[in-house]
Amino acid sequence: MTTTLPPSGAANAPFVLTEELLWGDVSRWRRFGEVVPAGKSVAADGSMDHGLFGPGSVTWKVVLHPAIIVFESPAQAVLQFLYKPITAGIRDADPMSRRARSGKFTWFDFFERFQRNSGMHAPMWLGDTETATRMATHLHRIHGHVQGPVIDPDDSSLGGYAAAEPRDAMWAAITEMHAMLLAYENLAWHGDEPPRPLTPEERDQYVAEMAPYLRLVGAEESEIPYSMAELDALYEKYAPYFGHRESVFRDLETGVNMMVQYRQVAEKNWHPSHALATDVLAETYNDWHDVMPAILPERLQLAAGRSPEQISASEHTIRAREGDIRAIQSPENEARIMKLLWGPDGVDLITSARQLDERFRATA
Repeated sequence: MTTTLPPSGAANAPFVLTEELLWGDVSRWRRFGEVVPAGKSVAADGSMDHGLFGPGSVTWKVVLHPAIIVFESPAQAVLQFLYKPITAGIRDADPMSRRARSGKFTWFDFFERFQRNSGMHAPMWLGDTETATRMATHLHRIHGHVQGPVIDPDDSSLGGYAAAEPRDAMWAAITEMHAMLLAYENLAWHGDEPPRPLTPEERDQYVAEMAPYLRLVGAEESEIPYSMAELDALYEKYAPYFGHRESVFRDLETGVNMMVQYRQVAEKNWHPSHALATDVLAETYNDWHDVMPAILPERLQLAAGRSPEQISASEHTIRAREGDIRAIQSPENEARIMKLLWGPDGVDLITSARQLDERFRATA
């Protein structure tokens, strides 16, 4: 994550956010060179290199839908915050948390972290094989220092975490992919037709298509699921690692819930220009606090601490926001949010993949 210092030379000068800094440039998303879209290079055997998934895949059917472009990050957040090792890693090692502990955190830090989420992963989903591999290597290097001996200080049985090691790397990738599937099935409108689930066969294929991605991030081969039933079994196996516990969110140094700590420090460092960031966060993250838990399967809603009444009302919750859900997927909103959250070359990757996928499906 890029650390942005106040533009003034004064140590205690307020950080002033500008439109230019809000949007950023390609360097905010990339640290390893130019990306090459799937289908724009040739594999060793002379065939077109389609990367990890490619045209005609169920993965591209899901990922390239406008609903995923606008909802990928909040959907992923609600699922990943349930996986306790990820929460612990953010609590202990994320630059946001370090800046909050030092009193320097602003809402731009949160925005920039959120902003880079989708675009940092796009090369692995939509790039050629070399691009996907270089991006995975880059993220592995970043996550190498995200490790600690304590996931939950109130539950020593969970042990520690290591973001670059097989278990936690696997679950980071699974929760990304599963979150997109859940958003697609519950929120992806098709013109005037409401969201519709994949067929059981398509769901199994979607899970099976995760395999090269999970392998790329370092998952144990024996744990990679190839069907929805196998994915469900994996969730069951790792059930103790899923759930909302206040103790996991509690900063080990300050004793304050990290989300409360973010808010307290951001309010102390507030400048009116920070509304540029909080306005976008409201539109793309905060405003969906009711919808995102409602897309989760029942077992994960239970892990999140939702009541039986909240769980049974999930469909109604989503239906009540239908107008907003459809509106944010409009071509105008999608184009703006795509550029803002996926980055300039993320837009290129999406555009290229859509063209390739449309050509493939038209001739299939």
